[in-house]
Amino acid sequence: MAAGRGGDWPGVTVALLFLGVLTPAGAASAAALPVVINTWAFRTAADTAWRVLESGGSELDAVERGCGQCEIDQCDGSVGYGGSPDESGETTLDAMIMDGNTMEVGAVADLRRVKNAIGVARKVIEYTKHTLLVGESASLFAVKMGFPYEDLTTQKSLSLYSEWLNQSCQPNYWKNVVPDSSKSCGPYKRREEVTYKEEQTSSQRNVHNHDTIGMVVIGASGTVASGTSTNGAIHKLPGRVGDSPIAGAGSYADSTAGGAAATGDGDIMMRFLPSYQAVEYMRMGTDPTVACQKVISRIQKYAPKFFGAIICANTTGSYGAACNKIPGFTQFHFMVSNPLLSRPTEQVVDCI
Repeated sequence: MAAGRGGDWPGVTVALLFLGVLTPAGAASAAALPVVINTWAFRTAADTAWRVLESGGSELDAVERGCGQCEIDQCDGSVGYGGSPDESGETTLDAMIMDGNTMEVGAVADLRRVKNAIGVARKVIEYTKHTLLVGESASLFAVKMGFPYEDLTTQKSLSLYSEWLNQSCQPNYWKNVVPDSSKSCGPYKRREEVTYKEEQTSSQRNVHNHDTIGMVVIGASGTVASGTSTNGAIHKLPGRVGDSPIAGAGSYADSTAGGAAATGDGDIMMRFLPSYQAVEYMRMGTDPTVACQKVISRIQKYAPKFFGAIICANTTGSYGAACNKIPGFTQFHFMVSNPLLSRPTEQVVDCI
């Protein structure tokens, strides 16, 4: 937890590095606590989380407010309301938050008509003995917790849905169905004969459709919290849940080791529990950058063309990131805030 304003943290000598707009990852990665790190160049989210720490808020507060800011800002249309309509035209939300001291997790998935998904996820920790609530029941829980019902549809999401219908529902996530899902909107029926092909990352998931903010916050005492928020994969089947609200996949926090958060093709990445794996590498003493790279390399063996990235930070404040290099995605941008930086700073890493 923060001791005061202006970056005056106990036990930390503050040096201000006046950096350019972009900093190559590692160029200013000297370990310092507290640290806030989040996926993509979501600067207002990073700034919000950092200000929460400066004003004395907890690590969980910082994660909730930081990711919540992205929900308000509709970061890149891939977080919060009004983006990524499913194949019925509805926007639904997934989020999680994790306390690295107690290992408690609160998560919601397929949340409907409630904008503040990570806020609801926090309430799952505080007011239930559960970890994950889904669908309509998650929305009912949110209302009991005082969150208002609000329309998540906007003119933009309606337009995205209309354009998709006019393009014969391309692209989509169906396979082994009739009529041919690559040419038609359906309705589909299963084909009697199932064919198995090498799985490809769907073309609609790329650097222009990140589908997650993931955040790790480590306080001055080494306490770790993490969280995610997303509106998921655009044109997904209703009811689809990706990696973001799944502990160990979307993010993971352990105050004895560190924290990590993933972003990208959740349908592939969640199979490998990348955030949990990265934290376990750091527990064994692996440098955060190397831990991130090892996780990406492991997924590459099975899905070499997957779209994805991961951020990692350990309890000393050292941090890193890694991404899978594919056409159109050769670098990954992420945000870092710590006492050695004059402000939340966008950093970049080359994909492997």
